[in-house]
Amino acid sequence: MQSKRITAVLAALLLCASINVFAQAYPNKPIRLVLGFAPGGAADYVARAMSEPLSRALGQPVVVDNKPGAGSSIAADFVAKATPDGYTVLIASAAAISVNPALNPKLGYKPGDLLPVTKVSASPQVVAVNPSIGVGSIKELIAYAKKNPGKLNYASSGNGSAPHMATILFNRLTGTEMVHVPYKSGGLAVQSVLAGDTQVTFATPPSVLPLVKAGRLKAIAITAPKRSSLIPDLPGMEEAGLAGYDMSLWYGFFVPAGTPADVVKRIFDATTAALREPAVAQAFAREGTETAASRSPSDFAAFLAEDDKLMVRLVRESGAKID
Repeated sequence: MQSKRITAVLAALLLCASINVFAQAYPNKPIRLVLGFAPGGAADYVARAMSEPLSRALGQPVVVDNKPGAGSSIAADFVAKATPDGYTVLIASAAAISVNPALNPKLGYKPGDLLPVTKVSASPQVVAVNPSIGVGSIKELIAYAKKNPGKLNYASSGNGSAPHMATILFNRLTGTEMVHVPYKSGGLAVQSVLAGDTQVTFATPPSVLPLVKAGRLKAIAITAPKRSSLIPDLPGMEEAGLAGYDMSLWYGFFVPAGTPADVVKRIFDATTAALREPAVAQAFAREGTETAASRSPSDFAAFLAEDDKLMVRLVRESGAKID
């Protein structure tokens, strides 16, 4: 009997030791950074801008893995079901964490299947239109949409995406009826406006600003209440004539539930270090985005709890449906 107890104690000690060694050794192979959109959109830009500095901070390659589809649910489900060892990390927005589960309770994952690590970026979205419709301001867009109910199509990076939710809020506050056309990425959505297949998009800055600067699309406002130093030439919604509107975009890192706390902290510390690099802040700023590190994983979790309330309420009030 005593020998069995000794064996059990030794086994427990060995298990603890192996966990500690695992955490201390992390990482010892490449890390996969998964995102739920095709190349060309904001998530892709942020992920690729972070991959090199994050690789330096972790001492291992960070490989960006695009898994587009279902409003980023495919990527979130993939990471939620991955081995919780810190080698599979999700970069996601409210779409994957709050909106999609509210749109479709039958998803293969729950928000609790993903552990928050830290917020990475934050930015307003840009309201952009095809120049052919002759709209040059938010007031003109509202007037045009009301004069032509159901005839304006707006593009987004998928059902449940931040641009989708931003336009739903706009429709609700203004009483307009623009028609949603979802795509698999922000880049594809913007290309549809450029081609004239759709006429409006509430776009992430990296996906739309180059075309705006080239004069191929017309930007009329940002989705924050006030002007932003990131995009100083565009008015905020309040200045543009739509008080009470605020819908900014954030991206953050998540890992599968069950990932050891020491590994989560290692990823958090490495991400914080990467975000402090001036080159990262400069790269983000060029695309109308700013770095936005959380104080801790628990701080990010508290932020998510509040953000979830807004997003879930908006989904329920809108009657939006998932793909």
